[in-house]
Amino acid sequence: MDDQDAQLKQVVQPVGDVAAAMQFYGAAFGFAAKFTDGDRFAALDAGAVTLALAGPAEDVTDGRAAPVVKVADVAAALRQVVAAGGAVLREAERGPHEVRAVVQDPWGNLVVVYAPA
Repeated sequence: MDDQDAQLKQVVQPVGDVAAAMQFYGAAFGFAAKFTDGDRFAALDAGAVTLALAGPAEDVTDGRAAPVVKVADVAAALRQVVAAGGAVLREAERGPHEVRAVVQDPWGNLVVVYAPA
């Protein structure tokens, strides 16, 4: 995978109530909805990066906020993460709109890696 293929696109924030979180982030920071998927997920326009609100059904990070990196090939990205000293915590799986996986850097930080379906 070429480094130019990877792009930080989102930060995922797990929330217990997507609708309430949308109201909070809209009122507190003026973030407007870009996309919603019921009580599962919402994407808010937070400027250069999207704030992704993941409801309990879409929480792949066990309640931890994490950057979300878009790649061309999830399997290749996982191999590259491991070769660089990271670990795969959640293997690639198909979500409602993407293929995604969760990795951990050598310091314990989570990163969600995805490619559009």
